This record gives sequence, structure tokens and C-alpha cells, in this order.
Amino acid sequence: MSIEGAMGAALVDYGSGMALGVLGGGDDLDLNVAAAGNTDVVRAKMRAMELLDLRGEAIEDILITLSGQFHMIRPLTKRGSQGIFLYLVLDRNRANLALARHRSKQVCEALEL
Repeated sequence: MSIEGAMGAALVDYGSGMALGVLGGGDDLDLNVAAAGNTDVVRAKMRAMELLDLRGEAIEDILITLSGQFHMIRPLTKRGSQGIFLYLVLDRNRANLALARHRSKQVCEALEL
């Protein structure tokens, strides 16, 4: 939540769609519902990569741009964290997208599961 413009964050298991932990959110942003919905986004992208035979590629992040928010999905890649992604919601007017991508990468690398 120390990323400028962060409104909420969740660690999500995309096998089950369950949020393993959430920070932030509120009445206008139900992170548990968003986690479950974005699981479908991750699954769809994984399937598209499989259909395109992109074996040597890996998803760094998936960005969904809304009129007032950025929604960033970053799959964790460390051993023992397969099937988990970081979901980050940013206020578009306050966030610096490049810095948020850089910082979220650092957060994912530092996470111990």
C-alpha cells in the first residue's frame, strides 16, 4: 500500500479464485469480489498464450485501464508461489504507472510464501 495512488491490493490464488489476503479496498472496492473476477482474466490470458504456443514467454503483468483507475495483475514467479498473483488497484489521478509497475515487481520478488 506504500505505492503512490494505491487503493487496494490482494494476493490471489487463481486456481480457486480466493483472495489469500487483502489490504485497502472499502465500500466502493470489494477486493474479494475483484480477486475472484480477475482470476478469470489470468486464466484467459494463460489459455491464450497456450493457444499461441508462447512456451518461452511469461506474463510480467496484465494492466486494465479504466477511466479513473488502473488495475494491475502480476503473477508471482518465485518457487512455491505458482498459481498466485498480486492484484493492485491504483487511483489513476494519483498513480505513476511506471513506478507502480517497478515497485510491484520489487514487492513480488520480496514476498515469502
